[in-house]
Amino acid sequence: MTLLHHLTGAPPGMTTRALMLRLAGIGAVLAGTAGTFTYAGGWLSPDALTPARVVDRFEQVNGPHPGFRRNHAKGLCVAGTFASNGAGARLSKASVFSAGRVTWVEGRVALAGGQPYAADAAATVRSLALRFRLPEGEEWRTGMNNIPVFPVRTPEAFYEQLLAAKPNPATGKPDFERLKAFFAVHPESAKAAALIKARTITSGFADSTFRSLNAFRFVASDGRTTSVRWAFVPERRPEPESAAQEAQADKNVLFDTLAVELRREPLHWHLIVTLGQASDATDDATLPWPADRETVDVGTLTLTGAAPEEADTCRDINFDPLVLPDGIAPSDDPLLSARSAAYARSFTRRAGEEKVPSAVAGTSPDGASL
Repeated sequence: MTLLHHLTGAPPGMTTRALMLRLAGIGAVLAGTAGTFTYAGGWLSPDALTPARVVDRFEQVNGPHPGFRRNHAKGLCVAGTFASNGAGARLSKASVFSAGRVTWVEGRVALAGGQPYAADAAATVRSLALRFRLPEGEEWRTGMNNIPVFPVRTPEAFYEQLLAAKPNPATGKPDFERLKAFFAVHPESAKAAALIKARTITSGFADSTFRSLNAFRFVASDGRTTSVRWAFVPERRPEPESAAQEAQADKNVLFDTLAVELRREPLHWHLIVTLGQASDATDDATLPWPADRETVDVGTLTLTGAAPEEADTCRDINFDPLVLPDGIAPSDDPLLSARSAAYARSFTRRAGEEKVPSAVAGTSPDGASL
């Protein structure tokens, strides 16, 4: 393996041209986000909200858990493939949408929050993060949640919301007056919270729909751009959580169930892209787009296996939403650059910490090894 392979994290056997393209892509991401990091790093204003302050707030709310992600701390690695049907090629020149198969997809399912050992709860937001390894050294990384909208519009509101929603240790629930004060200042978040609360909570990861929430831009070969949001919609028919599930004593029931299901058979999701119109907000993830917007099924994700987080699985992958292939670009949503910067700070911080075994040990509900 050459020095270039080490620098880029490229697999052995990748050609020199592909390696140089990967380096160029990394450079483009760094150049494109340099201004963001200057602002987010607090270098232009001592009072600016910085990635370090965001990560500190997570630790303030959840307590210290060295070695774990500061948000979505409890997770399980997954792997599979993506089969593009070619329908997305008219919208984006990204190679992932050319008809064919991406044979190297790795990802992570997780629960929102910074408590890696908390018992699974059906109402906790579920996430699916994916990393697509594409030709010529490109990658596409995306993180999605099983809620219809995001609860806040700006990074500043997110920072405030973390503290407002901090559970009281005595009751396990947020302080009502503190939440009420937050919603009074952020009425858009109150509306978003109502939509999130009204969603149907399905039985597990396998029948959950995972949405990008943030808007992006697809860039076609002729330069035409389209505002989009996307969702991975399960082939399995969604089923509501049953009383029997709710009564299960297994504290890792959602993760253990998914691992058992993947041992039994592959699971499938369709990548559904929603096309925005000029009147649709691209800078406010609290607002849903109208239900009548055109959608395009561009391919199928197949997950074939799961494994606990370790050094050779998904533990050390930063699912930065701004790692995008040529043909997918960020929108003007301010949360995207903030997410990217905070993810980087969380990654750097935990990289220097001692690693402990995954909170999800990789055992089935009956204790058998997976």
